[in-house]
Amino acid sequence: MLDLLQVKTLSQQDEKRRVTAQMRPNTLFRTFGMSIKNSGFTLIEILIVVMIIAIAAMITTPMVTSATSVQIHSAANVIAADLEYTKSMAIGKGMDFAVVFDKENESYRVCDDSGETIKNPLTKELYEVKFSSDVRLDKVDIVDVDFDGTEKIRFDYMGNPKIGEDTDLQAQGVINLCAGETEITIEVEPVTGFILISD
Repeated sequence: MLDLLQVKTLSQQDEKRRVTAQMRPNTLFRTFGMSIKNSGFTLIEILIVVMIIAIAAMITTPMVTSATSVQIHSAANVIAADLEYTKSMAIGKGMDFAVVFDKENESYRVCDDSGETIKNPLTKELYEVKFSSDVRLDKVDIVDVDFDGTEKIRFDYMGNPKIGEDTDLQAQGVINLCAGETEITIEVEPVTGFILISD
């Protein structure tokens, strides 16, 4: 009986050795129909991966450039809307209101006839727009502001654009914006105060 037990133990040990041998890399690859020589990538597989990366890069590049395009168009629309709002406030309240630009600090503010910055009706904070601190507009630069040589435009009680207390805007007022390679111009017409955005 002891001999039969030893035979079972030996056969169990042989089984363990056989399983361990099958787990070795050479036999593992052979089990799945592969050899060690074929364990690398083929040229076709590498080319497919490179093509996928190239296509992904081509898709993301326009997204980045369109982000600056969206920002500059948004900035132009914000400035035009604020100029229109200032003109409407002047007409509605029967007093002068102005927009004062500061191109060095990439900002502007809306002021009443005494020169004090008014409060924004939406945020209830001072009506100042700073492109550099607004993540939606931070890629946009105010390149130039020219209202007959000044950076301030005033609208009187009739909505007429002025550059001083009694001096009407003589030439077309211009605000030039730039973001990347995209440039936009906002124009303010003399006499009527008509605001136009052009690429």
